[in-house]
Amino acid sequence: MYHLAICDDEQEALEETEQLLLGYRVQRPQNEFVIERYETPESMLYQMRENGDHPDLIFLDIYLNGRTGIEIAQELRDMGSSCRVVFLTNSREHALEAFGVNAMQYLLKPVSFSAFMAVLDRFFMEKEKEKNQYLLLRTDGRIRRVSFRDIVCCEAQGNQQKLMLADGEELMLRMTLTELYNKMSGRPEFVRVGAAYVINLIHTESLNAKNVEMDTGEKIHLPRGAYATLREHYFDFYCGEE
Repeated sequence: MYHLAICDDEQEALEETEQLLLGYRVQRPQNEFVIERYETPESMLYQMRENGDHPDLIFLDIYLNGRTGIEIAQELRDMGSSCRVVFLTNSREHALEAFGVNAMQYLLKPVSFSAFMAVLDRFFMEKEKEKNQYLLLRTDGRIRRVSFRDIVCCEAQGNQQKLMLADGEELMLRMTLTELYNKMSGRPEFVRVGAAYVINLIHTESLNAKNVEMDTGEKIHLPRGAYATLREHYFDFYCGEE
């Protein structure tokens, strides 16, 4: 469920944007979201500071009670918010500035439903793509989101797996190596090495018949017969060889 916010100091504009969102919900019921309305940027920023409640996407007017939406978006970025921002405005004047604060889109009022649909379709597509870049794991009694790119390798240790990350952190997971590897299925950068390891080719610095060296300094001893297959995977991944 995604959190979408509208911030506009004109009640009529708030209503119009909300109606566009409700219309989109009818057309795309599979894309679930809740809507939050703000009549002032101050109320929105206060909510975010106090509750740490950052929307996934904000529809933001350019002119807001003597301030510009650009200024508000910059405050969001300064707070560390990575939320998508779509500016809604009657003027093209601030279009270039908008992209300086990583705006997703700059829409001129009145906004057509087809343009609105296209922006939201892109938003949901990008969010789904982002979800596919992470692995959800249970460790230390909590759910942890780990980027696939940050995984260096995994080593089987009895009934647990030691997951080594690029920043040196190590996570202990209660699952079999096969279960973990299955979660990585379809991702060509991950290769199983013998019965004890899964390695990420992105972090593989070098390999020979005896060892694999990761870019973190970790060295993995290769079991007998593993080198030839691993070497083929390595060249296929980086060179696209068949």
